[in-house]
Amino acid sequence: MLVRRLLVLLAVPCVALLAACTPTIGAEPAVDATNPDCAPVMLALPDVLGGDLDKARTNAQATAAWGEPGAAVTLRCGVAQPDPSPECQSVETPQGTVDWIVLDDGEGTWQFTTYGRDPAIQVTVPPAITADHSTSFITDLTSAVVLVPADKECT
Repeated sequence: MLVRRLLVLLAVPCVALLAACTPTIGAEPAVDATNPDCAPVMLALPDVLGGDLDKARTNAQATAAWGEPGAAVTLRCGVAQPDPSPECQSVETPQGTVDWIVLDDGEGTWQFTTYGRDPAIQVTVPPAITADHSTSFITDLTSAVVLVPADKECT
């Protein structure tokens, strides 16, 4: 019994120490990050994107990231609703369909913002990721994003 207690006492600081070594990705919270509809989305996000981008810690509410500092896909829930746009694309998966406004800044950064969902969700993919991956991993987020009901669709 004493050995078991000692092991438990030693395990707690070790876990805390390992967690402290995990890199934290800096993310700016969205304007409506406190929207309670963001919580189920955040809890349903996958631990891995694209097969090899592991989920990392972030420093802001209703945000998530996959990858390493300086080379991470970031997600923010509660961003401003985008206006209708010709850049709207429907992404169909077995988990459901999500409409995204897809923008490229011309320098390799891609931004995907859900269309027709409140709160809106935005995913930013930097050049460091697009250089080694396609952006098809956006479909990995569908099962979480569909938890916010759609009230509009791409036209």
